[in-house]
Amino acid sequence: MTRELHELAGPSLASTLTADSIIVLPTGSIEHHGPHLPLATDLILADLMSSKIVDAAVATGLDVWRLAPLAYTKSDEHHWAPGTMWVSWDTLMRTLVDLGRSVANTPARTLVFYNGHGGNTALLMVALRELHIQFGLRTFLMNAGMPAGDGVNGPDERGFGIHGGHGETSMVMALRPELVNLSLASRAVPDQIADFEHVKFNGGSVAFGWQSDDFGPSGVIGDPTEASAAWGLHLVAASTAQGVAELAEIARFNK
Repeated sequence: MTRELHELAGPSLASTLTADSIIVLPTGSIEHHGPHLPLATDLILADLMSSKIVDAAVATGLDVWRLAPLAYTKSDEHHWAPGTMWVSWDTLMRTLVDLGRSVANTPARTLVFYNGHGGNTALLMVALRELHIQFGLRTFLMNAGMPAGDGVNGPDERGFGIHGGHGETSMVMALRPELVNLSLASRAVPDQIADFEHVKFNGGSVAFGWQSDDFGPSGVIGDPTEASAAWGLHLVAASTAQGVAELAEIARFNK
């Protein structure tokens, strides 16, 4: 049986889903990823990785289903780059609430966002609580894993491989190699702030507002120059295994 929820007929959905069913909604983006990656990078990762994870989770006996991915999201940190498509924060929030209301109209009580775009994270965190309060859903956020290069497994991105860098490029090379042109890749790590102790993209005690060309004209933040399909396949396998483990805990949560 298909695990693509949108491929079911309405009556079949109503009789197949239960209160224990988990619905996964992939969230991606259409945005600039430098000259070497497609605009749909985040959508590709959210879509294909969530599909792999759901299939693998079902094989372990979990009752998991997948919705069609949400492509157009909050990407205005790349607004300066042609091809980026984005909606405003309030449009995205209203969309997430409306989709939550739709999920609440099924027998399923658990909604998981599988997110491939960092610019969505803050709003998705707000949506988790909003959907829980408004509709009584159990809500969760999972993120596609694309670690920064550490100098051993690829170049040292100094913790800044967050956009178009080594991990992300390697995963797209593994999943959709025909869409990657590595000959156009170049290093773009913001060394000027890499030694800061408090003000950081991830893990610092001080956050900051930014757009992707603040640190260089390419809009890339990372170093994709040593990306490879082989490393991408490793990340795909590791992310799939982690995703299945995460869904298993979600299934046991608050029961």
